Amino acid sequence: MGPSLAHRIRTEAHAVYLAVRDPRTPWAARAVGILIAAYALSPIDLIPDFIPVLGLLDDAILIPLGIWLFEKLIPAEQFAEHRAAAERATRRPVSWPGVLIVLLIWAVAAFLIWSALVHAYD
Repeated sequence: MGPSLAHRIRTEAHAVYLAVRDPRTPWAARAVGILIAAYALSPIDLIPDFIPVLGLLDDAILIPLGIWLFEKLIPAEQFAEHRAAAERATRRPVSWPGVLIVLLIWAVAAFLIWSALVHAYD
């Protein structure tokens, strides 16, 4: 059995991110790639994931469509390089200290926003 759709989308989005950072990538492709990578890696979706079926449908259609467009804007061999690098990166172990740091940053940000809202309505 092959990789899941979510795994493929993450890998492809990572490949787009790597290609955007490549100086050989044309500016038009970079603009499209930045939008794709930002949308794919962002926790904010056009349609929230908690909405049954539709929430996952945008990820399953919009991101692959954007990746397809991005692939048309750069040479195939260049994207193949970045796809291979992204695939190798998925095999690396997860950095749990890194995950904890990101979670801590989000928790601090949420606390600061909550505190500002509480004080704004006092």
